[in-house]
Amino acid sequence: MRHRHRDRARQLRRDQTPAEARLWSRLRGRELDGAKFRRQFPIGPYIADFVCLPARLIIEADGGQHGDQTARDEARTRWLESRGYQVLRFWNHDILTDTDTVMNVIAEALHWALHPENTR
Repeated sequence: MRHRHRDRARQLRRDQTPAEARLWSRLRGRELDGAKFRRQFPIGPYIADFVCLPARLIIEADGGQHGDQTARDEARTRWLESRGYQVLRFWNHDILTDTDTVMNVIAEALHWALHPENTR
């Protein structure tokens, strides 16, 4: 199973959507609060689109197919959250048309995850 997840993750990295490519161009290279992100990273039975392991922050880029699988997505999110991850989901359309706003939301979540001492 582990090899199957690894191979599937590699395939997803090769076949990324335009929205995933846009996000990856903004997340890679530690340009966001110095955080290292990984893309199409296996976590348990799932493959996260993007994850910052030290912040335990997962970013999911959802296309139209996710409108029909909300129950499955909710179960996936609950499972990941039960393991200490925060999951942010964005529609592909929003990633492509309002990238700066999406990046601001990610940056804020990342900041609070990496610097919890700054909470009120």
